[in-house]
Amino acid sequence: MPKRILVILGHPRTASFCGALADAYAEGAKAAGHEVRVISLGSLSFDPILHDGYAAVQALEPDLVDAQAAITWAEHLVFVYPLWWGAMPALLKGFIDRVFLPGFAFKFRDGSVFWDRLLAGRSAHLLVTMDTPPWYYRWVSGMPGHKQMKHTILGFSGVKPVRISNFGTVKTSTPEQREKWLAQAREHGHRA
Repeated sequence: MPKRILVILGHPRTASFCGALADAYAEGAKAAGHEVRVISLGSLSFDPILHDGYAAVQALEPDLVDAQAAITWAEHLVFVYPLWWGAMPALLKGFIDRVFLPGFAFKFRDGSVFWDRLLAGRSAHLLVTMDTPPWYYRWVSGMPGHKQMKHTILGFSGVKPVRISNFGTVKTSTPEQREKWLAQAREHGHRA
């Protein structure tokens, strides 16, 4: 059954291996009949800093208004980004800080510690590149960035299930290995 898929490229450069993975995923999804939109964060114009936290409303720039509309439209979210210092790049974190706001992604209940997950009904897939060997990131580092995205951002907002695909070690990979990874991304898109 066709889905509405939003691919969010969290690498600042579209001409990157992450950009190629995002393109491959989108190609596979379109070939399977899914409706696909792509947001490249590096091409958006927005302040990534939530200056007053939740103490004051910070007006959204037009690109962020459009991003919220695209997330609302989507049934399946795909985040493609590199692992830097164990987690997502600052650009992607700033995007999440500015877009996944109270009243959009979640809503605290009056007089309660509990909240409503306003993005429920959506699934997600994370395509993450890394120069750390994936086994090391899992067993030694404990996957802090994956846990942050899966549980404390997407899960908190009601997005589930969340699949994660690791691509690494990129810096020592061969062109043949990168082609295999691109084929995997295409296949993930096709099976979305």
